[in-house]
Amino acid sequence: MAANGHAARRALYPDTHSPLMSRNPQSSRPLVIAAVMASMAMVAIEATIVSTAMPQIVAQLGDLHLYSWVFSSFLLTQTAMTVVFGKLADLYGRKPVMLAGIAIFLIGSVLAGFAWSMPAMIAFRLIQGVGAGAIQPVTLTIVADLYPAHERGKVQGYLASVWAISAVVGPMVGGFIIHNMSWAWIFWMNVPIGLASAAGFIAFLRESERHARPSIDFGGATLFMAAIAALMMALTYAGDDEVARASLASGAFVLCMVAFVWQERRAAEPMISFALWGRRPIAACNGATLLAGMILMGATTFLPMYVQGVLHRSPVIAGLALTMMMVGWPAGATFAAKSFHRFGLRRILIGGSAFIPIGAVLLLFLSPGGSPLVAAFGSLIMGFGMGTSSVSSLVLIQEIVRMDERGSATASNLFSRNLGSTLGATLFGAVLNFGLSHSKGVAVVTSDQLRALLQNQATSPGDGDVIRMVLHQSLHLTFLSIFVIGIFTVVLMALVPAISLGTGKTIPLETLSPIED
Repeated sequence: MAANGHAARRALYPDTHSPLMSRNPQSSRPLVIAAVMASMAMVAIEATIVSTAMPQIVAQLGDLHLYSWVFSSFLLTQTAMTVVFGKLADLYGRKPVMLAGIAIFLIGSVLAGFAWSMPAMIAFRLIQGVGAGAIQPVTLTIVADLYPAHERGKVQGYLASVWAISAVVGPMVGGFIIHNMSWAWIFWMNVPIGLASAAGFIAFLRESERHARPSIDFGGATLFMAAIAALMMALTYAGDDEVARASLASGAFVLCMVAFVWQERRAAEPMISFALWGRRPIAACNGATLLAGMILMGATTFLPMYVQGVLHRSPVIAGLALTMMMVGWPAGATFAAKSFHRFGLRRILIGGSAFIPIGAVLLLFLSPGGSPLVAAFGSLIMGFGMGTSSVSSLVLIQEIVRMDERGSATASNLFSRNLGSTLGATLFGAVLNFGLSHSKGVAVVTSDQLRALLQNQATSPGDGDVIRMVLHQSLHLTFLSIFVIGIFTVVLMALVPAISLGTGKTIPLETLSPIED
């Protein structure tokens, strides 16, 4: 019986280190990685540079009430399309899907520069999000195809640095463009970067020809995108306290998900393989990645608010405290790259994720008379933990699947992170609002009072002190929530079984069992 069980597992989970998994020697790896980094920088810088320019854009286009949808629309389509394009990369190859994603992103960028109204801007940002949903998973899949596990971690560290540098450079570039040029160049600057990246993939990335005619699950892709769109709209409306619209969107999400599950169980080539997502290592890593995404959103949103509103420091100091997370992230990624073959991937996963709640503990020690250095150090430690665990999770997931599943597996991890960011924005926003409305011994603080405090426009010093104390209590509750979620992140990482990676080494079959085993 045991022999038959192992034979069945070999059929379901073939050896991932077969010759089919080897990189194509015709591809020029350094030049392909340069193209990968250019395309990733184009997407990474978009978030920070647009947020810098949006006050001027909305001042010209009007419709201030649609402000948040400029960001939500991009995140909505990016999240929904990540899984779809990951699957298409497995079916049609990495290069054509990558080039299609760059083309879609550039079309959206050019149109956004010509936007004549906020609804038009939102529509063009939707197009940009579709392109970003292709670029993110496929670039990481290309890296996995070109580099074996013992080299890939180092490259992932380089890619993490692209996001860190973009987070710092984006606001500066955005400010320069706004003061010296038209805001349209915020979007048009993507064109030369995208064209150079596409040229790099065309010239230097080589793939084997595919002769099979794949079956595309159009129904599953449509239902999945509709379900994710409904979920994100429900979360957005819930964050804005629009109960009726949130309830309607939630109902649409449930209906679409039921229809999606039914479709996937009958599709010949399902858009999402439940067997793939249900494997214990993948399920555990993706669950931990979702929680880490929530924590990332909570920290980036509310840590600067504490430094400005409670510690009464300048926006520059608040930004520097948060920037330390972007310093810790590539440092953690580089450490993981150099260490997981020495200490074991599972130890790095668990040990790295443990830095997340450790950093969150420091945020609990923040007080109105404290130093922003505590916030910066906590941010640095949390970033180190996220960088370590994120790179290790991605390497693990990419190594335990076949090459024709690698795009889907990579996309599943990115999807979990993006969805976690969306859930985190809603959850921690609700925690903050609860704290503001249930503060101890003082009256309820309104959003107008809070805005006046952050802009240093409090009516009197006494009022400012009261509001500052209420904000301290509310954000302390938010940081406590971040700490608790950080603990659960470590618990999920501990569910990942021990897996040996390396050239010529096979992965123990029992580690690839579905989670229900």
